[in-house]
Amino acid sequence: MTTTDAPARQGLGRNYWKLWSASVVSNFGDGLSAVAIPWLATAVTRDPLQIALVTLATRLPWLLFSLPAGVITDRLDRRKLVAAMDVLRFAVMGTFAFAVLAWQSGLPTPDQIAGGTADLPENGTVLLVLLYLMAFLLGSAEVLRDNTAQTLLPSIVAKDRLEKANGRMWGAEVVVNNFIGPPLAGLLLGLAFALPFFINAGTFAVAAGLVFMLAGQFAPKGKVTSGRIAWKSEIGEGVRWLWDHRLLRSLAFLLGATNGLANAAAAIYVLFAQEILDVDATQFGILLTGAAVGAVLGSLVAHRISARIGPGTSLFLSLATLGGGLAVIGLVSSPIVVYAVFVVEGFFVVLWNVITVSLRQSIIPDHLLGRVNSVYRFFGWGAISVGTLLGGAMVTIADTWLSREWSLRLPYLVAAGVHVLLLVYALPRLTNARIAEAKNQASNADDSVDS
Repeated sequence: MTTTDAPARQGLGRNYWKLWSASVVSNFGDGLSAVAIPWLATAVTRDPLQIALVTLATRLPWLLFSLPAGVITDRLDRRKLVAAMDVLRFAVMGTFAFAVLAWQSGLPTPDQIAGGTADLPENGTVLLVLLYLMAFLLGSAEVLRDNTAQTLLPSIVAKDRLEKANGRMWGAEVVVNNFIGPPLAGLLLGLAFALPFFINAGTFAVAAGLVFMLAGQFAPKGKVTSGRIAWKSEIGEGVRWLWDHRLLRSLAFLLGATNGLANAAAAIYVLFAQEILDVDATQFGILLTGAAVGAVLGSLVAHRISARIGPGTSLFLSLATLGGGLAVIGLVSSPIVVYAVFVVEGFFVVLWNVITVSLRQSIIPDHLLGRVNSVYRFFGWGAISVGTLLGGAMVTIADTWLSREWSLRLPYLVAAGVHVLLLVYALPRLTNARIAEAKNQASNADDSVDS
């Protein structure tokens, strides 16, 4: 069994709080970059396509590297791997910060950009290419780092405390990522364009140091694969394990479907907010905090709800609420109602995540956890890109035979309608009994290995 610090069996333990602190610090940096990166892009170019490519550069690695990341996670010491990715992110962000600092003398001020009075540099190609490269490298490191971090947590927290541990971590991440980092980034940009990037680099360095301080051994346990990597067969082992597990296969399908539907609607949300809800930029930003508020609340009580009504009932309720929320948004024109829906949806998204991630961490064999987890997340993240494209295409096509208003409402209503079919599919599969059976089978398998 993996060596952990002594308090881990009674509470969450010192190792957990080190990992929690590392996650919070790095997510604070992510909150800074969420504003600083696109704002800097607008200082270099006003081309919407080129700005959108920055976002694409951060997401593309999830499609390219998710499956190989699982193989690497199941071969190396997971503590060292997480820390190494934070060191890599520190190096990439720090280097880019110096590039921004060198370029800064030729850039307009943030106030000029916001007011539309800026004379943009004639040659921003170099910085733009560096921005794409930085975003892609950070996204690539994040794929391996995040997948590994999810496999690291079961080594430092007892299985019966995983839901509480995940809830506490996500709650803190949401606060720093959505409420602290973005507004602070705006203040820092007002002082110097490079400043938030330097601070972000520093957060990665601190996170790496905290992870390196974890006590114990965190190499994969069980039937660990060694020698030369056989990418196809090792990835295939993870795919087959997930496919053969009926419960996790159903959850993977439901995750992909709900992510795809949600992002089909989210693809045109900014237009929906402007033309249907009639909000300005400030009100739009406030609306976006609704889901974060709900997520924080959900992180505090998710494990209690799961214990009270059962994980299967909690998951089915979450699925029904998310579908109902899409229907409400598609039918109303009040930003206050939409904000309330976002709060409720944020709550149930975290409830879903706490239960499903903790479930995967508790029932997937340790030597396969990285690969199975990466396959599961590959489908979830892949559906985001597909859903985004479908949502935009749906509105474009609907504009030819519906009014503009109903074209913008259509993705929400279609997504809500498909959710009804998902509920029918989920009803016999997301039950408390099936989840309890899966946990018991995993526990019995662990006992046989230990003996």
